Amino acid sequence: MKIILKEDVKKLGKKGETIEVSDGYARNYILPQKLGVEANSKNLNDLKLQKRNEEKLARQRLDEAKELAEKIGEQAVVVRMKAGEGGKVFGSVSSKEIAAALKEQNQLEIDKKKIQLQEAIKSFGTHEVGIKLHPQVTATLRVKVEEA
Repeated sequence: MKIILKEDVKKLGKKGETIEVSDGYARNYILPQKLGVEANSKNLNDLKLQKRNEEKLARQRLDEAKELAEKIGEQAVVVRMKAGEGGKVFGSVSSKEIAAALKEQNQLEIDKKKIQLQEAIKSFGTHEVGIKLHPQVTATLRVKVEEA
């Protein structure tokens, strides 16, 4: 029996795949657990429409991420820190502080987990920080650290 999976099933297939299973396995496990539906013409057409819609949404999210990356690339954020001995930063600048400064200064709300710091910023001056907006899009933000 041909089945369209509605969810990922271990050792069988991923969501949206059309697979061939025995009639008993389909009737006694897949269909009652609502892990899949029978692959008839209506369900195959629904699957095709759903995949087309998901592709459209994925393209839309990618375009939005590219626009946001351009917007972020044009801007800079100023973070003020206390100076320690010898003119060094007292402490370090974290992704949480960068996200807060970005929200306050540029009205852009970015999750701090998306900000990619290779290492904590521990010096004054301008630094470039990567922000992963989408699996395919990474923006570069200029962070200027000044003495408070």
